[in-house]
Amino acid sequence: MEMDESFKPISLEARNSMKSSHPGKMIKVKTITKETIVIQLTMIILAISTLYGFFTFDYKDIVFIESVVSALQSVKIMLFEPHLQHFTFGEAIFQVMVTLGLAFLTTLFGAVIALFLGLLAARNLSTRFVSNLIKGCVAFIRAVPTVLWVLIFSVAAGLGSVAAVIGMTFHSVGYLIKAFSEAFEELDKGVIEALRASGANWWQIVFQAVLPSCVTYLISWTFLRFEINFAVAVGMGAAAGAGGIGYDMFMASGFYFDLREVGLITYFILAFAIVLEILAGRIKRKLKSR
Repeated sequence: MEMDESFKPISLEARNSMKSSHPGKMIKVKTITKETIVIQLTMIILAISTLYGFFTFDYKDIVFIESVVSALQSVKIMLFEPHLQHFTFGEAIFQVMVTLGLAFLTTLFGAVIALFLGLLAARNLSTRFVSNLIKGCVAFIRAVPTVLWVLIFSVAAGLGSVAAVIGMTFHSVGYLIKAFSEAFEELDKGVIEALRASGANWWQIVFQAVLPSCVTYLISWTFLRFEINFAVAVGMGAAAGAGGIGYDMFMASGFYFDLREVGLITYFILAFAIVLEILAGRIKRKLKSR
């Protein structure tokens, strides 16, 4: 069987002639750009400012080396000699569950409210004016720290769990609206246009196309906010008197000055945070396998 002339392999001489006629050129990559210059200058300024503040800070009569050694000893006592003295193990578990309850309520309320507002904030599901209005409001909400929202609402509700739940929910709504709306905007426009062309109304588009396509993203963002709210609830227990394990940590560190008790409370918080992370990972894997 004869080989077609068009499929004959190229000879070595032909390859060399092609290389000589089309010599390779080096690709020039600009390593120095305006962005890199700005970043490098910013890092240099921050480093110089840090060193200047470190050497010019008024340390009073504190000896730096002795302070470092004392701090390391405190960390050693806290992490390697933990124990409970002012409350029992069962009470500690109960207080952790109170903190989890605060985080769960704020995440639940925030997710429900953010789901509806997130649909209105998505550009492909709402008008430009409504979308920009909602995104502008939630940007302001996110810019204010959670502890400030809790203190603002504590003026009306008083310090305690009520103000903590309202303030944390307020910030959770602002966080989740941004996350949910961006997930909705990633949906293929062709699917929405096809449903609209077939006569589907807004609610049918949401329940038949938007939510089924974005459910894994919604679950992921909700669990991420739940983990954040758990950490915030610990701080609110001390700052706003919301109770839970955060209040016990505040009492152990600021009232009893018991580093060993602070260490054990830290281990409690770390253990529950790891459990939440494992649970979130399993739920995500189950949703993706469907």
